[in-house]
Amino acid sequence: MLVDKLTPIIARYDEISQQLLDSTIISDIKKLTQLSKEQSSIEEVTKKAKLYLQTLESIKENKILLEDKDLGELAKEELKELESQKIALEEEIKLLLIPKDPNDDKNIYLELRAGTGGDEAGIFVGDLFRAYCRYADMKGWKVEIISSSENDVGGYKEMIALIKGAGVFSRLKYEGGTHRVQRVPQTESQGRIHTSAITIAIMPEVDDVEVVIAPNDLRIEVFRAGGHGGQCVNTTDSAVRITHIPTGISVSMQDEKSQHKNKDKAMKILKARIYEAQLQEQLSQNSQARKNQVGSGDRSERIRTYNYPQNRLTDHRIGLTLYSLEEIMLSGNFDPIIDPLIAHTQSEMMSGIE
Repeated sequence: MLVDKLTPIIARYDEISQQLLDSTIISDIKKLTQLSKEQSSIEEVTKKAKLYLQTLESIKENKILLEDKDLGELAKEELKELESQKIALEEEIKLLLIPKDPNDDKNIYLELRAGTGGDEAGIFVGDLFRAYCRYADMKGWKVEIISSSENDVGGYKEMIALIKGAGVFSRLKYEGGTHRVQRVPQTESQGRIHTSAITIAIMPEVDDVEVVIAPNDLRIEVFRAGGHGGQCVNTTDSAVRITHIPTGISVSMQDEKSQHKNKDKAMKILKARIYEAQLQEQLSQNSQARKNQVGSGDRSERIRTYNYPQNRLTDHRIGLTLYSLEEIMLSGNFDPIIDPLIAHTQSEMMSGIE
């Protein structure tokens, strides 16, 4: 019953309100901040819960009044409004009761890699990255390229960027997976449609306390950086490769001329990859969470197809098809795709709340 879930929340909110009046709490800044933050997190659902309980009580009272010859008709009319209000409140409360993803407010590392399709896949890495940059600009986020590896035709074998801003992970977490593109490549003289694919990983930026790595678990190698086409871009051993021995996860970084800067960047990405691997492990152990989470970020999962000849974009996870591919790629407005994915996830999670 929904009421059974709401009663302890209201009780906890009222309990915190009393604690915040206690002089010993007021003088303890750490405790005061902790309690204020907790109260703030349940304030909205508490308000809706109290209104919901009042509505249930009013429905009960009006049902009794239905038998009254003087007030029966009035009670009947009021009941219609109260029943509608009850249904609306239930939906709002269920949405508020969905557990918040602790990573939603974090910045992300966006990693795009060319997959099958050769040069064309690399070109699409660049196309999609630029579309994401336009989306970031639209949202007021900042994009910092951390590492890039070009191919021979102006595309990229790999692109890693840090995207900073409010709620970045909450929206872009749905982009992780395999993206397939169907179009006539620039390199195709016969006009044949080519299918290629790229993989995207969305990794939350993590604090040092979230991923603790023992120094003995790392193998750090330095080597001379090589540029596009094989030429040397540095005469010193500034490039760095760091391998996390227990997991085998490895990161190479050579974009900076300073070995120290390359090492610092590589460590940050390594921690993000380890954290992502831990999230995937937790998700694989929780079948219900895996069912609900369309934004699992599993790179092996084909999530989307970009069909240029038909101007069609299809997200396979929720069966969404839009015939505005060119507009989306040019504007960078991914909201028409991301909003339905969020709504689907919320609907799945709400269905488990009675």
